[in-house]
Amino acid sequence: MPTMWPLWPLAALLALSQALPFEQKAFWDFTLDDGLPILNDEEASGAETTSGIPDLDSLPPTYSAMCPFGCHCHLRVVQCSDLGLKAVPKEISPDTTLLDLQNNDISELRKDDFKGLQHLYALVLVNNKISKIHEKAFSPLRKLQKLYISKNHLVEIPPNLPSSLVELRIHDNRIRKVPKGVFSGLRNMNCIEMGGNPLENSGFEPGAFDGLKLNYLRISEAKLTGIPKDLPETLNELHLDHNKIQAIELEDLLRYSKLYRLGLGHNQIRMIENGSLSFLPTLRELHLDNNKLSRVPTGLPDLKLLQVVYLHTNNITKVGVNDFCPVGFGVKRAYYNGISLFNNPVPYWEVQPATFRCVTDRLAIQFGNYKK
Repeated sequence: MPTMWPLWPLAALLALSQALPFEQKAFWDFTLDDGLPILNDEEASGAETTSGIPDLDSLPPTYSAMCPFGCHCHLRVVQCSDLGLKAVPKEISPDTTLLDLQNNDISELRKDDFKGLQHLYALVLVNNKISKIHEKAFSPLRKLQKLYISKNHLVEIPPNLPSSLVELRIHDNRIRKVPKGVFSGLRNMNCIEMGGNPLENSGFEPGAFDGLKLNYLRISEAKLTGIPKDLPETLNELHLDHNKIQAIELEDLLRYSKLYRLGLGHNQIRMIENGSLSFLPTLRELHLDNNKLSRVPTGLPDLKLLQVVYLHTNNITKVGVNDFCPVGFGVKRAYYNGISLFNNPVPYWEVQPATFRCVTDRLAIQFGNYKK
């Protein structure tokens, strides 16, 4: 039986975490960022009234007598998880700000399922059997900012998402296509997680992300063979790990100059074309672990803000003295605090100490443990 996670206090929804990046996370971890302030709605989304936590004092008094049978209701949080529900329950208080319906057997969202819930801030529908959503199901949710509808049976992104939406988690469904216009009008959106869907490169229609100003996008555990074209150029984090990407060509990263983190681990990358990384001047973290690289990518010394590079579990046989650090002092603005090279056929005793002259501490370098 799936674990039921406690939901109050509501502020716990927004707590920060130190989880390792670029791993497919469990449900509640999705609200916990591991570095960038992507969930700081007021700063990142451009929304005028999104402070991260709803202003409970401005809401009407609690309708304490209204609580669906079997659910737990407290401080405008309605928790109806793990009840075997076949449909969205009735008699939900109109002042509810968080509705938790995870781990049930709901298969359809109907037109009036959320009628009157105009104050709802977060809707949790993870791990149900939802395959059908009425085109007006979300119409009453004018203040909804967080929609978690992962681990269902959806074959398409729901239509007519609320324009107030800031965060969409729709991973582990059956979505194969992202049509143009599906995100139309979502000016406040800054985070989309759509990993774990059988998405191929051809599944993204031209203009599918038009109008979005995302900070964070994850399309991991899909069927991508290359970096998708025309993703939002506002991205700070792009996670494409656990795909089938084979190469990074020169212009693949051209439009993503604002990236802080790039996750490309667990792919089949053999080649990174010279100059490809030069389009990422603000990059802090680069994950290329578990690929098929035979050498350290060129261009790393020119990334003045780069601090973390994961290159473990590749086929790298040699590390040059200038592979990581620029020539001369004072050129690099931020020293490395993490370089992983373990599980590569590198004769580490041949690597010159000067190779890591721009690393904060020798403990930040990970070598060895290679097995043929």
